[in-house]
Amino acid sequence: MEDFKKLRELMVEQQLIPRGIKDERVLKAMETVPRHLFVGDAFPERAYDDCALPIGEGQTISQPYMVAVMTELLELKGDEKVLEIGTGSGYQGAVLSLLAAEVFTVERIETIALKTQERFRRFKYTNIYVVVGDGTLGLPEQAPFDGIIVTAAAPQIPDTYIKQLKVGGRLVIPVGSRFSQMLYQVRKTPSGITTSASTPCVFVPLIGKYGWDETEAQYPAY
Repeated sequence: MEDFKKLRELMVEQQLIPRGIKDERVLKAMETVPRHLFVGDAFPERAYDDCALPIGEGQTISQPYMVAVMTELLELKGDEKVLEIGTGSGYQGAVLSLLAAEVFTVERIETIALKTQERFRRFKYTNIYVVVGDGTLGLPEQAPFDGIIVTAAAPQIPDTYIKQLKVGGRLVIPVGSRFSQMLYQVRKTPSGITTSASTPCVFVPLIGKYGWDETEAQYPAY
């Protein structure tokens, strides 16, 4: 049987720290969450590889480094209310649950949402709340949020997310074309927003009212 604890330690030491992930809380969360329980039955032996993996329905679990860098950009301290767009396997949400007080996560594909909700229940991630719906609308009934993380690629930054951020809150989102994006951190200030670019990336498309049309083809994330 694989020594998954050791593989997590190696993932942090070899994939995350050398690429500049510095937040000790993020590194600890990545070392703690059992990623192999989120990748599905087909790929447990590849759970800690430096790549994205398919989870069905044309969706993916992101590369560990991408999960870490997006999480670090949220700048979480522990008492925040966070919105995740794109629940997927639940791995990103599980990482966030160790770093924030509450995580609300929206998934448009009901079969994935229900499966992941059960996974959270089984593994006792009790501060994550799964909602089925159009993620481009955000979650206005729970707003405002200290942080919003979008795990799918948007053609532009939806105003819905900015409106649902607290002043001082951070939005982390990949923006660009269908096949190539840049990861951005957007900060809401009293006078507007500031935007800073982080790293090139490729994600599945953000589908919905303020994203891509549902007929757009899906593609793997890196």
